Amino acid sequence: MDPIHIAVVGLGKIARDRHLPAIAGNATFSLAATVSPHDTGLDGIPHFASLDELLEQGPAIDAVSLCTPPQVRYDLAAQALKRGVHVFLEKPPGATLSEVVALRDRADKVGVSLFAAWHSRFAAGVAPARTWLAERTIEKVSIVWREDVRVWHPGQAWIWEPGGLGVFDPGINALSILTHILPRPVFLTNATLSIPANRAAPIAADMHFRDTAGAEIHMDLDWRQTGPQSWDIVVETDAGTLKLSSGGAVLALPSGTEHNEDLEYPGLYARFANLIRGGRSDVDIDPLRLVADAFLRGRRVSVEPFID
Repeated sequence: MDPIHIAVVGLGKIARDRHLPAIAGNATFSLAATVSPHDTGLDGIPHFASLDELLEQGPAIDAVSLCTPPQVRYDLAAQALKRGVHVFLEKPPGATLSEVVALRDRADKVGVSLFAAWHSRFAAGVAPARTWLAERTIEKVSIVWREDVRVWHPGQAWIWEPGGLGVFDPGINALSILTHILPRPVFLTNATLSIPANRAAPIAADMHFRDTAGAEIHMDLDWRQTGPQSWDIVVETDAGTLKLSSGGAVLALPSGTEHNEDLEYPGLYARFANLIRGGRSDVDIDPLRLVADAFLRGRRVSVEPFID
């Protein structure tokens, strides 16, 4: 079977650290080109300043991975779909719910695959956590997702602009796990968003949810954490406590703890290949919908300016 010829659009930190190694490690894919107006590309791989240029002048491609900021992703995805090119959307899949739904509908009409890639769902502990929780009564959930923005997003001004999500850029990873592992739907009851006086997006958020059976869920997001970082989800059930830590890579159950290797981006590309080969799409908007609900219903408080 011929490989899937894929282009990576956007060559920032996430593309170089995660996407390119995952593509190189998957024989189903062949890296055909890269696209970025701000980068010179990779040795031996055709490079283009824009997706327009690649589609008009470059080698034939079957798929693109869009690793750009979400604010510009819709037009790129729509352009690729119009050419019959399969599209991988780095999280969050777009700057608004409406544009992601429009892309999903367009992909269905033209018969190509669209993948909203929630990488944290592919952390090694998430699938077994989902299986274990399916047979339990959920009593209470606590999420602590705290990290240092200066370490993970140095100098990235776009992330503080409307559509960039601020602290929800990492926080949506926790929501992608939460909505995947709990057996019932979740909805927001209230939230407080802490927004630096000189920024448009929050640096912290305190959020309360319930599932449809009434279980209380609390989420503590903060981008001001220094030292050890916290990416933990604790679920109290009728059969004991489950804990996912290290962003979902470590699973602790009443029966013991499993430490697992990093499987996220290799898992994403295996899933993308299966979607393409099967002629299907996977566009779950639940995590983004909860973020939108936070902006819709959350109370905003101004905090001290953030200087990068």
